[in-house]
Amino acid sequence: MNRWIWLILLVLITAVVVSCSGFIKQQREPLVIETMRVVKPQPKMEPQQLVNTPQVSATKLFNHVERLNFIRYTPSERSRTRAYITTELKRLGWKPKLERFTDGVNILAERQGTNKEAGAILVAAHYDTVYISPGADDNASGIAVVLEIARLLRTHPTPRTLQLVLFDREEAGLIGSRAFVTNKAHLQNLNGVIVMDMVGFACHTAGCQKYPAGLPITPPSNQGDFVAVVGDIEHSSLLSAFQTSQMISSTAKNKKSKEESPLPPVLTLPIPFKGLLTPDVLRSDHAPFWYQGVGAVLVTDTANLRTPHYHQPSDVIGTIDRKFFTGAAQVVLNATVKLLESSDRLKN
Repeated sequence: MNRWIWLILLVLITAVVVSCSGFIKQQREPLVIETMRVVKPQPKMEPQQLVNTPQVSATKLFNHVERLNFIRYTPSERSRTRAYITTELKRLGWKPKLERFTDGVNILAERQGTNKEAGAILVAAHYDTVYISPGADDNASGIAVVLEIARLLRTHPTPRTLQLVLFDREEAGLIGSRAFVTNKAHLQNLNGVIVMDMVGFACHTAGCQKYPAGLPITPPSNQGDFVAVVGDIEHSSLLSAFQTSQMISSTAKNKKSKEESPLPPVLTLPIPFKGLLTPDVLRSDHAPFWYQGVGAVLVTDTANLRTPHYHQPSDVIGTIDRKFFTGAAQVVLNATVKLLESSDRLKN
């Protein structure tokens, strides 16, 4: 009997111990409380705007074209052109330099950025003409936009440095820009180049715009009322700056200028293999930069694909489309400011 009593007591004691040990284990395990992650609603992203982007002046643009209303082919004619450009740059607070090469002179001016590590953006146009044309569109229009950018951005601080170049002897085979890129100091820390060559002519009838065969994209219009931006596909960030340039507003808080023109459509053309398969896109001063591995774009009204005045005596100021020219200049300015405001290395 005693044996059974002790056996029962032993079973009871064992049961109590097991029960207590289970309770202790349960209490030592960490207390897990499920929490709900609160996600704050993100503000709706609006198109990027540079509120302080200046507005170009149609009057000042046309004044430059009028002052350049002469053939700029002979050495004396090109010297007269240089005198006008350098005088205007000095008046605007720049310090232009003349860089001589065989049979020509380039004009270079620079405004330092606030971040030396951010590099530079170069804006350029050629200032010579063919021997029979006063070149209102080709390329007094490009010179005028460079000078307008010089006026508007001289005191507009940006992380990147702004360089302005007016090339000589483009019409003789890109001689000025070829000479420029042979100086490796010019290419150091250069993040991108914008070259303007004919940005003032538009046509507004269906079919007036011609296109190269096999164009890989759909044109924005069947009229010649858009700005074409041609870039090598390896530096697509430059093209992207123009694709978004129409989303950049002019000074939003200020009353819009009476001269303000609507921005024309922009057609961006990414070119593979540095134009090897499309040699027609290598006909201006952006091409020498491509072969030095520097990103560059050509901004143009498409020249002889649109205008009947290409390299003709009829290329005079009366053929310039005021609204289109002003809008094209604003597109270039917007893209220039966008590139200058960034301090990041341009990526492909």
